[in-house]
Amino acid sequence: MTVSPSRSARSTRRRTIAAGGAITAAAITVLALTLDDPDPRDKQGGKSAATVESTTPAPVDESLLALARRDSGDALAVGRADAPVVMIEYSDFQCPFCGRFARETEPELIRSYVDKGVLRIEWRNFPVFGKESEQAARAGWAAGQQKKFWDFHEVAFGEPRERNQGDFSTDKLVGMAREAGVGDIDRFRSDMASGKAHDAVRKDQEEGYGLGVTSTPAFLINGTPVLGAQPTATFEEAVEAAAEAAEK
Repeated sequence: MTVSPSRSARSTRRRTIAAGGAITAAAITVLALTLDDPDPRDKQGGKSAATVESTTPAPVDESLLALARRDSGDALAVGRADAPVVMIEYSDFQCPFCGRFARETEPELIRSYVDKGVLRIEWRNFPVFGKESEQAARAGWAAGQQKKFWDFHEVAFGEPRERNQGDFSTDKLVGMAREAGVGDIDRFRSDMASGKAHDAVRKDQEEGYGLGVTSTPAFLINGTPVLGAQPTATFEEAVEAAAEAAEK
């Protein structure tokens, strides 16, 4: 039996498709510079972005702002649901530049803006480096079912790890979950392997691909795209500009 998508699902799909043209156009104004390889695509076909140089940003499309879920029960988000600025982060646990952002920049943004109620960060799983990236994404989602996503995030990104060399095998991910304080490991294993986990990751991926995201990390700060592991100051300027605009 074929089940018709719900009205909300159709609406979300229309917003994503409409937004795709806007972010793709904005992305034309940035140039990705990869630091560790002139061809950042690995054997799995994924890419990670290092830093970017940008020109004048394109006007923000309302459909991009609408991508913020602002769900107070979202375990993969941190910050007030009604914060004036939302940063959507498309990320892969195996991406070295995502790790750099998580270790060096994100804690500063949380202290300076999230804790003060200015910024909300919404994580989107965007695995691009193959099987271990997919497993890690589902593991993060599973940790979130026990309100431990951000603890898992901290452990997974706590140190640089080898890509597709077993660092994100099932056993290693269970070990990370234990370190993160996930209480029910049997449930964690079950959730990680569940259809719900696959569907949640696929939903995030489809959103990102619909927007034209091809590398990680990629961000939308109140609809304005920021690509790559930019310096902390770049994110601070973007958040403050978005907060100022939100007040008008």
